[in-house]
Amino acid sequence: MTGELAIESRGLTKRFRGTAAVDALDLAVPRGSVYGFLGPNGSGKTTTIRMLLGLVRPTEGTSSLLGHSIPRAAQQVLPRVGALVEGPAFHPYLSGRDNLRRLDAADLTADRHTAASRVDAALDRVGLLPAAGKRYRAYSLGMRQRLAIAAALLMPRELLVLDEPTNGLDPQGTREVRHLVASLASDGTTVFVSSHLLSEVEQMCTHLGVMSEGRLVAQGSTAQVRGGAAPVARVLTEQPAEASRIMAELGVDAVAPIPGGVCGVPGGVEPEKIVAALVQGGVGVREFTVSSPSLEDLFVALTGEGFDVSG
Repeated sequence: MTGELAIESRGLTKRFRGTAAVDALDLAVPRGSVYGFLGPNGSGKTTTIRMLLGLVRPTEGTSSLLGHSIPRAAQQVLPRVGALVEGPAFHPYLSGRDNLRRLDAADLTADRHTAASRVDAALDRVGLLPAAGKRYRAYSLGMRQRLAIAAALLMPRELLVLDEPTNGLDPQGTREVRHLVASLASDGTTVFVSSHLLSEVEQMCTHLGVMSEGRLVAQGSTAQVRGGAAPVARVLTEQPAEASRIMAELGVDAVAPIPGGVCGVPGGVEPEKIVAALVQGGVGVREFTVSSPSLEDLFVALTGEGFDVSG
């Protein structure tokens, strides 16, 4: 395993009853990066995270965190890793501070003499110190997510793994989490963020990995992943089904619906030929463009599925 990588896997695979939920995954997450782990719901992101953290044993393959094999060296390395997997769970009648105190007391590696100061430091880091005495049940969704991240930061962490940290949040809560991730990354923490929200990933990630049906279909720096994509043809029409059929018959690849029309990768098919075929087929074309793909277009082309682009 490579020391310059915070997370690395080789052939990581998990099968359930013969079906591959994760198939031969080769992850390479550089230290100090903010790595966006993207894919539609059900693409294998959470299963991958569970294997990386030693919560689920892989069927095949190997993985490492911070240069140490998982699960073999889990006891040695996991104290240096903070994680939020599938949403926070806290006692609703306890305050934010008391919830963190309980979690800290369960950590055998934590120094009891510094517990109070560390809890308050974690709360301050996520902007919750003024609300530390408020009961958890009175917290907004954004505050609950930030408290969960605070729990992951009770001890110094070199790597933070966040599974859908903005899931279900309103725009304000989403911005709060995004700013927190940026702050952590600026201090040198490697942040691995699983998400299906393209707008958020586009704003905060330095590297991307794209999952589709359990397989990693693209990986690299954000510029590398976007730069390797072919131009996309976008058609705005009120007859998307017919337009999709005609474009596919012409040999346009990865034809997929978009708001108000369809898009696809022309490849060697000339744009003039696509427009002529659509018009001859009775499709009303309101607009036709060929351009470098947006992040949304790229993921539709890579996965064949639409993404949530709301923030």
